[in-house]
Amino acid sequence: MLETSICNIELRNPTILAAGVMGSMASSLNRIYRGGAGAVVTKSFSLRPNPGYRNPTTVEVTGGVINAIGLSNPGVEAFREELKLVDEEVPLIASVYGASPEEFASAAASVEEYADMIELNVSCPHAMAGCGASIGQDPELTFRVVSAVKDAVDVPVSTKLTPNVTDIVEIAGSAEEAGSDALTLINSLGPGMKIDIKTARPILSNAFGGMSGPAIKPVAVRCVYDVYRSVDIPIMGVGGVRDFQDAVEFLFAGARAVQVGTAIMYDGPEVFMKICRGLEAFMMAEGFSSVDEMVGLAHD
Repeated sequence: MLETSICNIELRNPTILAAGVMGSMASSLNRIYRGGAGAVVTKSFSLRPNPGYRNPTTVEVTGGVINAIGLSNPGVEAFREELKLVDEEVPLIASVYGASPEEFASAAASVEEYADMIELNVSCPHAMAGCGASIGQDPELTFRVVSAVKDAVDVPVSTKLTPNVTDIVEIAGSAEEAGSDALTLINSLGPGMKIDIKTARPILSNAFGGMSGPAIKPVAVRCVYDVYRSVDIPIMGVGGVRDFQDAVEFLFAGARAVQVGTAIMYDGPEVFMKICRGLEAFMMAEGFSSVDEMVGLAHD
């Protein structure tokens, strides 16, 4: 009942670990899959190691979390060693980023043999200088990155877009035109900040960061809804998914699967199983026999 597929990648259910949470090591990726997720996305990584920002990098706020980790990662060579250890049955999506189309393409090609799909992080609102954070705000640059990666790899490619644009539909169209096989909507919202009223200083070392969690879900659902009407490629929805009701909203808006990240901080890795159980019960009660029947229903 819960089975679905993205770009011919078979998923046992439509829940996917989002990039950035428990995605740095094979052991945690395997654990998340064994705990009930239908697929996993790695933490975003680049060609060369990036130390990221110094602590504190995360702060809880009403309705979610603001983080400014700065895309810290040990570089593609170290990540290759981890990806080799991911269990073979785990549908694996490798998230990559870079400062140029060439860097994106090189990073993607370096891990293609271990991944079922590449996710292009062109949209992080708290990336350090030189990490390509603004690429996803420019339709031409987005086109160039997607084109370069598509020329470099044979596995499907999904482009992760930012809500911090005037018209996300335009950016989505550029990604699709360039050959993106799927889209991931949305990356974190912002940047935002929180100030310590005792010290009168920003709490995060970088001052600003991207917001994730339940508070951004209405924005994410709207983005999926708008983009679904304008593209012919599948969408993975992400942003504030914590329970089956959230997942249903995304499916009805047009997503074929949902990625889950911040909810793990609240509910632990068990959140995937909780969402799936609730979703299955909802589908049985409402007479749905497959996830595919639910995709885009809000548009009918």
